[in-house]
Amino acid sequence: MTEHAHLSILDFCTIYEGETAGQSMQRSVEMAQLAEELGFSRMWYTEHHNMPTITSSSPAVLISHIGAKTSSIRLGSGGVMLPNHAPYLVAEQFGTLAELYPDRIDLGLGRAPGTDMHTLGRALRRDSHAAERFPEDVKELRGYLAGKSLIPGVQAIPGANTNVPIYILGSSLFGASLAAKLGLPYAFASHFAPQHLEQATSHYRTHFQPSESLSAPYVIAGVNVTAADTTEAAAAEFDRVGLRRVKSFAGRGKNFSDSQIKQIRDSYQGQQILDMLKYSAVGTASEVRDYLEDFQRLAQADELMISLQSTTHDEVLSSMKILASAWALDPAHVAGAPA
Repeated sequence: MTEHAHLSILDFCTIYEGETAGQSMQRSVEMAQLAEELGFSRMWYTEHHNMPTITSSSPAVLISHIGAKTSSIRLGSGGVMLPNHAPYLVAEQFGTLAELYPDRIDLGLGRAPGTDMHTLGRALRRDSHAAERFPEDVKELRGYLAGKSLIPGVQAIPGANTNVPIYILGSSLFGASLAAKLGLPYAFASHFAPQHLEQATSHYRTHFQPSESLSAPYVIAGVNVTAADTTEAAAAEFDRVGLRRVKSFAGRGKNFSDSQIKQIRDSYQGQQILDMLKYSAVGTASEVRDYLEDFQRLAQADELMISLQSTTHDEVLSSMKILASAWALDPAHVAGAPA
């Protein structure tokens, strides 16, 4: 059997119904502490804006808080949406984190907005063409962190010479091509954008050019997990996850009844939404393990970035424990993934 990939957790910092943003963040601390205890490699946090059920609008701030509450697990962005920011400011922020938490910080970079177009233009005041500069912005940011600024006389302080590891995030050949060309690790968002997984990871591995920071290709693939003590319990929970997702996407700003949401779920539009969860391991410990082993081979993945799909915090923690047991994680042996 192929050696098991490293396992990491992607935390969306969900705000559950009746909960405050502060309570959500406290749960993220608890989640990271448990992940560290169980032996997961890293925790990543997403950048989203104007989303009522997600608190991770500022990954750097969240990482700083969680870093103070943990001791060894790697923490990073999955990712910072670089076109929303000046590369120099990102270098300073993650340089600060690297100085506070040496050898524990990752910088995943994406080029999507992480929000709706109204928020993008009016609130973030982002240039609609900013994403076109993504490759150049990555190079500029990389220069700051390596102490080799592309702008004469400008250094990121802190940031210079921290060499915070950069990961290119993507769901298409664009990100795969850029990561391969720059010799950077590549993370594919197959947990919600499954369409081009095999094509993108194969392209990345075939065209990878070694760099000072990475000598061989390294692939992280996102995958959903809903684990329970019985097959039936996991399936029932995953069904609830699907209904919640349909309500979030199709019912945003509308007050649909449960029966109406189920009707939408069974429609063509609803199935398109559920298709985003194509790569999902649902079942008992052994069923989840078998699925992830097959997915690892399909994705040619060195590491799996797990999105735990449950409708309550207690279910998330239970799923995490079952997953750690299924994958036989050992807290003493999580090294090996590129820093």
